[in-house]
Amino acid sequence: MRSYRLGHCLAFLAPLLLLAPAAHAETEAEFFKGKQIRMIVGFPAGNEYDLGARLLARHYTRHIPGAPNIIVQNMPQAASIVAANYMATQAPRDGTAIGALTRNLVNQALFGHPNLVADPQKLIWLGATAFPGRICVVGQKAPVKDVSEIFTKELVFGSVGPGNSTNTLPTVFNHVLGAKIKLIEGYRGTADVLLAIERDEVQGVCASNGQFRTVAEAFKSGKLRVLFRAEEAKMADFPDAPSIYDFAKTEEQRQFMRFVFASTEYGRPYVLPPEVPAARVATLRKALADAVADPELIAEADKAQVDMSWHSAEDLERITAALYRTPPDLIESVKKLVPNLN
Repeated sequence: MRSYRLGHCLAFLAPLLLLAPAAHAETEAEFFKGKQIRMIVGFPAGNEYDLGARLLARHYTRHIPGAPNIIVQNMPQAASIVAANYMATQAPRDGTAIGALTRNLVNQALFGHPNLVADPQKLIWLGATAFPGRICVVGQKAPVKDVSEIFTKELVFGSVGPGNSTNTLPTVFNHVLGAKIKLIEGYRGTADVLLAIERDEVQGVCASNGQFRTVAEAFKSGKLRVLFRAEEAKMADFPDAPSIYDFAKTEEQRQFMRFVFASTEYGRPYVLPPEVPAARVATLRKALADAVADPELIAEADKAQVDMSWHSAEDLERITAALYRTPPDLIESVKKLVPNLN
């Protein structure tokens, strides 16, 4: 009797179950609607990373389904190390925390930074903005016509000192490729070195492209000229500048320079913590790419002179994988030559 009643009830309920709506899967728009995303910037307010992040945040929200509110939170301790560790160990794994971290994160990890807990291979790259490419320039009286002559003629370059691009780049070129660049250290900044070139105290300087925007007329008049770029990737501002990589004779030399210089290709990178669902990662990656291509963002960036050149997540993954293939003994050689790599 009991089994008859059970069977009768199931037979009665079956048609009703068929009429019930299927379980509703939450869409990305439904998840993000009314949410707040924190963008954790590993540098102080006013820094280039901070300015870029705040500009991005104003436009990023429009391209994320559900239009969540994005707030910028600065976590500048230890030049981004604290922010990176937070993203790796404490940040929520649901897409509501995005890290804007140092472009040197992978180098620091491979150097074995004692306070870095975050593993760049486990963080999820979203993409990056900016291409702070570096160039080496000379004044009009420099005794060289092209880059090939830096291996046969001594050039005197100005430098701020160790740990700065004005020092790191020539030091690596001398050590790895046999360039003959003599450094005069102690200048307060690139602007002071440029004045020293004008006064014929030194003949050239190496620095990031942005350092030369204030002297654009000097390039047009011939008072300054680009001798070469320190990157493999071409630079939009100086498309004809030869790459120093063209003068590498061995793969080991290329690996050494890539390890030192690859950080520029990270630009200003944005990451998610580990374990964020794949669909949400894809949504945030697409939204970031769309935001950077937004005409309103581009117009604001141009007006504020903030470089928003785009690097995809795939680009960052490729660079990271290549850096992690660097032989340990070569990394040790880099540490000895440029211990304050940045």
